[in-house]
Amino acid sequence: MDNSPEASSLAQGLRIVRLVIDREKTGKQLMGVSQLAAELEMDQSRVSRLTQELCELGLLERRERGPFRVGTGFFGLAATLNTGWIRHAAAELEALVATTGLRARVSVRDGYRVILLLASSNDSQAGSFVQPGMVTPVWCTGSGRALLWDHKRRGFEALLSDVNFVGVGGPGAPHSCAEAWELMAKDRPQGFVVANEEFEHGIVEVAVPVRDPGGGIVASLSVLGGQPDVWPRAAELAEVLAEAAARLGSVHPGPEG
Repeated sequence: MDNSPEASSLAQGLRIVRLVIDREKTGKQLMGVSQLAAELEMDQSRVSRLTQELCELGLLERRERGPFRVGTGFFGLAATLNTGWIRHAAAELEALVATTGLRARVSVRDGYRVILLLASSNDSQAGSFVQPGMVTPVWCTGSGRALLWDHKRRGFEALLSDVNFVGVGGPGAPHSCAEAWELMAKDRPQGFVVANEEFEHGIVEVAVPVRDPGGGIVASLSVLGGQPDVWPRAAELAEVLAEAAARLGSVHPGPEG
């Protein structure tokens, strides 16, 4: 299980979102920062920072320093989960588990963040924070770098210009935009991403983009596991992923859908 500050923030952020959703669903009085902090037994300054980030992501919203509500980004994510290709993705993920014995994920991008849309049934074994809605960095995850596959260097650098690389990710994580671009350049000739300990210690993630019928990248598909289970067969795993990604792309409604 990843005990990094990043993982802790993700888990706490999800707890906040779940509480806000529960209050709205049950018709209970909505909460501000101090009430959320008291209910969740968290430091008020930490709740303030996390809710600000959740609002920036669109998962929560707040008007005139009032109570928090579920944001439009959350409803957009929920709507995406109900589309046909995501229903197909669940079956593809379980097929990947059966074929590879590894954890599998479908993710999308929001700026320089990656949002987990769907995880295989065995992924929760990695830690309780692994569930739909989990947010991770785009520059030090296989799923994230697959989502940046079509970026040219100028656009890549512009996207990551405000990123603080310090203290984020595992031992293989890049510490600058230039280092992140070097990882992309390394992976391009082989046609898939291999993220070796970039986010979690001892974990390798192999990822490919999922493209809609128009060729645009709509998601990434990845498998991840321990180094001995993934590293020696990265190319073989990428082949399996590419076939699954092609099937998912063929059922995606595309830009006109």
